[in-house]
Amino acid sequence: MTVEPVDPLYADAPNAENEAVEENTRHDSLDEDNQLKGEFVRRVRAALDAGEVDAVYALVEPLHPADVADLFEQVDADERPALADAISDLMGGEVFAELNDHVREALVDELSAGDIADIAEEMETDDAVALLEDLEPEEQQAVLAEMEPEERAAIESALAYPEETAGRLMSRDYIAVGEHMSVGELIHYLRDNKDLATEFWEVFIVDARHHPVGTCQLSWILRTDRHVTLSNVMKRDQTLIPVGMDQEEVALRFQKYALISAAVVDESGRLVGQITVDDVVHIIQEEASEDILRLSGAGDGDINEPILMTVRTRLSWLVVNLGTAIIASSVVGLFQGAIARFALLAVLMPIVSGMGGNAGTQTLAVVVRAIATNELTSSNTIRMVLRELRIAIANGLSLGLMIGTGTMLLFGNPHLGAVIGAAMVINNLVAGLAGILVPVTLDRLRIDPAVSSAVFVTTATDVMGFFSFLGLAVLTGLA
Repeated sequence: MTVEPVDPLYADAPNAENEAVEENTRHDSLDEDNQLKGEFVRRVRAALDAGEVDAVYALVEPLHPADVADLFEQVDADERPALADAISDLMGGEVFAELNDHVREALVDELSAGDIADIAEEMETDDAVALLEDLEPEEQQAVLAEMEPEERAAIESALAYPEETAGRLMSRDYIAVGEHMSVGELIHYLRDNKDLATEFWEVFIVDARHHPVGTCQLSWILRTDRHVTLSNVMKRDQTLIPVGMDQEEVALRFQKYALISAAVVDESGRLVGQITVDDVVHIIQEEASEDILRLSGAGDGDINEPILMTVRTRLSWLVVNLGTAIIASSVVGLFQGAIARFALLAVLMPIVSGMGGNAGTQTLAVVVRAIATNELTSSNTIRMVLRELRIAIANGLSLGLMIGTGTMLLFGNPHLGAVIGAAMVINNLVAGLAGILVPVTLDRLRIDPAVSSAVFVTTATDVMGFFSFLGLAVLTGLA
C-alpha cells in the first residue's frame, strides 16, 4: 500500500470523517438559534450528578470554546467546579477568553498560580490581561512570576495602562516591516519566521523610528508582483489609535471608518500594538449594554453577578429615587386643600406626571445614545434642542387634546378637561427640555449622562406634572 505524502501546509487540516462527527454532535447540542439545547444541558448535568466523568467529556469535547463557555453559564454555580474538573484538558485559553467575567473569576479562584499562568500564555495578550486584571495585586505577581519572561513583560506593560483604554485592549501580536522591502521578500519573511503572529489581516509598514507609515492588506500582497516594493503598494492613509484612548472611542473609530484592524501608537508615535475588529465587537456590545443598564440604575445587569452585589447596586439607586419621590409628593402636599375640595384631582394627576415621565425617558434614551455615538456634538446641540422642543409640543398637544376630550366626556366637566389638557402640554414640554438639557449638561461637566440623567429627568417631570395640573386647577378656580 502506498501512502501519499502530506503537504505540510495542510498537515493540521481536520479529518473529514472527524469533522462530520463533530458537526453531527453540534446539531445534537445546539438549536436553530445556535444556543445550547435544554436537553443537552440536562444530559450534561445528569452525567455530572452521576459522577460519569467520561460521559461528560464525550458530550462537551466536540463543542466550540464559546459554547463550552455558555455551558458553564447554564449550569448551577455549585456544579461548575465539577464540570471544570471533568473537562480539565479542554479548559484552555480559548474557553477562558469566552467565559462570563463573574463565572471566570469563580473558576480562577480555584486554580493555582501556575495553572493560571499556563492558561494566560495560551491567550492573546488582551485576553490574558482581562484574565489577570481582576486578581489581587499579590495574586497577579504570583501568576506573572510563573510566566515566561517575554509573555510576562507584555502583560505587565498592558497592565500599566488604565482600564478600558486602547493599551489594555490592544494585542502585541502584529507584523511590522520596513517600507523598502519587496512583496517577494515579505512573503519569504512571513514563511521563514515561525514566531510571527499567525492570525492577521494586514501588515504594518514602519519607518526607521518604528512609526507606522502605511498598511498592506493580505489581499494586496497576494495579488501583487513579487518585485514591487511595499512603499509602492501600501495604503498611506490609516487610522492610528493613541494608546490612552478610551475603548468606547476606539469602537466608534472602527465603526466610522469600517476598520478590520488598526495600529496602536504610544506618546512618541511608535507602533506598540494593534486592535482587531473581533475585540471591538465585544466592546460595542459591552458599552451599549452598560449605557442601557445605567439608565435604569440596574448596575451590570449580569445574571451571574453575586446577589449581594446586585442588591447593593440596585438599592443605592432606589434610595435616590425614594428621595426624588418625596420631593414630588411634597409638591402634592402644597395642594392638599384643593384636592380635598375636588377629589377628582387626585385621580387624574398621576396621568400627567406619568405621561411626562415616559416622554422624558424617550428623549433621554435618544440623547444619551447620540452622545455615546458622537452624533450629538457642540455644533448641532441647538438644532437638537429645537428638534426635541417641536416633538414635545406636537406630542403634548396631541395627548392634551385626547386626555382633555376624554376627561370632559367622562366627567361632564369641560373646565377639568381644559386644565388637564393644558397641564399635559406643559409637562411634555418640560420632559422634552429636561430629556435633552440634563444629559448634555452632565456630558459638558464630564459626568456620564447614562448614570445620572434619569434621576433628574423623572424628578423634573414628576414635580412639574403635579405642579402644573394642581396649580392650574387652583388658578382657574376649579378647586
